[in-house]
Amino acid sequence: MPERSPFPAAVLVAAAALPPLLAFNLTPATTLFNQLLALAGWGLVLAWWAGVAPGWWRGLRSPAALALLLLLVAPFSATLWRALPASLAWNATAVIAAGLAVLLLAQGLSEDARRRAGEALCWGLLIAGLASVLISLVQVFKPDWADGTLIARSGLPGRAISNLRQPNHLASLMMWSAVAAVYLAQLRRWRWQLPVLLAAFVFAVVLSASRTGFIGIAMLALWGLLDRQLPRDKRLSLLATPLMLGLAWWLMAEWAQHSGHAFGAESRLAEGAGSPSRLAILHDAWGLVQAHPWLGVGWGEFNVAWSLTPFPHRPIAFFDHTHNLVMQLVVELGLPWAGAILALLVAALWQVWRGSAGDAQPALRRAALMMVLTIGLHSLLEYPLWYAYFLLPACFALGLALPMPAGGRAPGVPLALLGGVLAAGSVFAVWDYSRIVAIYAPSEDDAPLMQRIATGQRSPLFGHQADYAAATSQPPGPAALVAARRTAFSLVDARLLKHWSQSLEVTGDVDGARYLADRLREFRNPTGDEWFAACARAAEAASAPAMPQCQPVQQAHDWMSFFPR
Repeated sequence: MPERSPFPAAVLVAAAALPPLLAFNLTPATTLFNQLLALAGWGLVLAWWAGVAPGWWRGLRSPAALALLLLLVAPFSATLWRALPASLAWNATAVIAAGLAVLLLAQGLSEDARRRAGEALCWGLLIAGLASVLISLVQVFKPDWADGTLIARSGLPGRAISNLRQPNHLASLMMWSAVAAVYLAQLRRWRWQLPVLLAAFVFAVVLSASRTGFIGIAMLALWGLLDRQLPRDKRLSLLATPLMLGLAWWLMAEWAQHSGHAFGAESRLAEGAGSPSRLAILHDAWGLVQAHPWLGVGWGEFNVAWSLTPFPHRPIAFFDHTHNLVMQLVVELGLPWAGAILALLVAALWQVWRGSAGDAQPALRRAALMMVLTIGLHSLLEYPLWYAYFLLPACFALGLALPMPAGGRAPGVPLALLGGVLAAGSVFAVWDYSRIVAIYAPSEDDAPLMQRIATGQRSPLFGHQADYAAATSQPPGPAALVAARRTAFSLVDARLLKHWSQSLEVTGDVDGARYLADRLREFRNPTGDEWFAACARAAEAASAPAMPQCQPVQQAHDWMSFFPR
């Protein structure tokens, strides 16, 4: 295909624009199709753009690529040395490998191809941002119009969630769209268009009520303040974003007062600037780091390690992530491994900063760096990079910001083949996931539940989700116990803890059953409270305990002892 053909650019625009806009989903995973669409779209980008990335192979020596290579071996190391199910390891490996590939592609692009790729990426993000603004307006002002298929329904009164179904994700997308608008405004010499676009994106952040988004707006203003190479009118537009925030806030407050509708941002900030539960989870995670400093608890195993470790003052919500990228890597991989990854990422950012002076495309480099920094900020408060529709554009932006490595040319066939595998694998994943959907949302002519569960457990990519149904639907016993141990790495919740404890009791591990019951008590969840009500009734009647879980545990346990190899 000729290098200047418009088709590769259109593929890149679609890969950036379409995944955040997909509303259709099937239970139990609400954003799975968004992620699969991102993997398929960026797979096609790899296939179509590999031929104009002569330096991709040399990028393997760059700090950013080395960091992702170190990360790439983590999922299956947890499967081989710990107990992480292979289905979870495959999912993580595919996303990390895709991130590494798009990083190498972007960094290896020729200068002309890099300019065209940067413009296509920004057009995709701008389209996604403008469409998400419209979706947000519907979710807040006309929620009855949201049908759940084209526009996601917001379960948060007065707040927009976009089709990504999370206010924080909407806010991060708005930051990327704003950065893309600034770059395109320089390229296309827009004047009045830029402040209008920025005002729309800021207004969507206010509708999201995301505190992370408000910090992101401050970063936009700081960009305008510090970047002396930006044209004067672009700097003024960025410096005006806090004023846009104030105006949008005032308009929404007035509307809420006169209409009687909820204003989500007002109630959200009334909770305070911080989050006590997030601080508590960081405190607990540091306790796990102290207990496992060298190799961590294992990739993808924070959730189960935290849930099964005594923390009397734990947050009562079930967390599957520390909500901080640094802490997540440290607690799961240990200090040496995570420290090496983080040091390499810092070195990559330093390489961008050092190489930004005097390069051929300074505007693109700075815009790409801003995309990385804004999502990096979000990653200190949430976990957006665990979603393919954020990780892959972020890796591509980092590759665009990094200088092209020097050396000879390399054929693009390996990248193109990997892109084809990602696209084909995404199609297979949709079919594979249908076996899980049949468990949780069966049709009238579907097989009996236990047969559907058994079929789902054979899924190579989503078997852990079928295991949850097996652990909580089957009678307590050996089969349910095996399923509970596998699905625990996906998410431990109150229902699973209860059934897991019952299966341990039935199979003879009474003290282990009591230990899990104690963990359930710590969460102070209605499911546990209802279950333990029998203990209170027995105590009031001075009768024998209704179940062994009413008695205290007799010996110390470690969370790893519940996963015999």
